[in-house]
Amino acid sequence: MLAMLTFLAAAFFVAHVGLLFTSFGKKGFQKKKYLWSHITLWITGVLACIITLLFAGKSVSGVIDLFDTPMKSSLLIVLSLVLSLVAHTIVKTMILPKYQ
Repeated sequence: MLAMLTFLAAAFFVAHVGLLFTSFGKKGFQKKKYLWSHITLWITGVLACIITLLFAGKSVSGVIDLFDTPMKSSLLIVLSLVLSLVAHTIVKTMILPKYQ
């Protein structure tokens, strides 16, 4: 179960990076890809939270054991949302003006 959830989280993160970088190109800014890049990042955060909720304190991983309370686990979702907000702010202020 841990391996499957970890694989899914990694796959969604790779999809996030791929979608983010391909949102900008010769065809201009692609809003749908950009939105999906954020959604895949949020899913990665949720999956990371689920992993820590299920496996923290079971000595599976020292990193997972750091998130030994539901509050600490929920910080992974908050982190993904904050990263998304920061990235969106950077894109909106520094990258999108080049496409307009």
